[in-house]
Amino acid sequence: MSAYRTGDPLDRRRFLTAAALRGATVIGTGALTTGALTTGALSTGALGTGVIGATALGAVDADAAFAAPIRPLDPAVAESAFTEGRITAINQDVLEVAGSYGDHSRVRVTNATSVWKARATTAADIETGDGLYARGLPLPDGTLAADAVWVNIVNLHATIRGIEKTRLHLAHGQHEIVGNLMAQTTSASYGDASPTADLSRLTIGQSAQVLGAWRPSDGSVDLVRVAVAPGAGRRR
Repeated sequence: MSAYRTGDPLDRRRFLTAAALRGATVIGTGALTTGALTTGALSTGALGTGVIGATALGAVDADAAFAAPIRPLDPAVAESAFTEGRITAINQDVLEVAGSYGDHSRVRVTNATSVWKARATTAADIETGDGLYARGLPLPDGTLAADAVWVNIVNLHATIRGIEKTRLHLAHGQHEIVGNLMAQTTSASYGDASPTADLSRLTIGQSAQVLGAWRPSDGSVDLVRVAVAPGAGRRR
């Protein structure tokens, strides 16, 4: 099982630094062929009774996936554990997950689980083939009872190579990525300023940190936030 507790020497955030490029797992470096995936989505009717509160182990927004783990103040609350990988099957409220390093884990999603997939959503939006990063508590049978799940989350450094009305063309290492601009969702952060819906100051050649959600269907990324350095961004 790929779940591990807070405090392990393994840096959990390294799983969140790479997009799903040419078939690689969205939050790791491993790959899984589409032939290994089964068809299915988690229906809301499959959700069971909540195991833990959605905020018992920390915040649940997108940035919380990268934040340093917190230790529960309540001694009755166990330390959080994490797991990551590609969803290979959905069995009622349990997600079968193939980890980036050949391991396997099972994640139980309940009606108390917070789900992020480019936005706050429900477990009904989780599908086989999605990348997953989950936080929760380990159960006696080895299953992770998730209080928060981030689906297809991408956090990477890139260079803006092209700008269109509905998308950005980004370069990440040797890879070219299409970033989808989403009305009422995509924001830009210029230096230390608060995120804004004004994207007009993004320019070709800027270095940017990109937060978004990978689309397994075409390899593009739905952009949630594009952050550029202080002083960057003259109006184009």
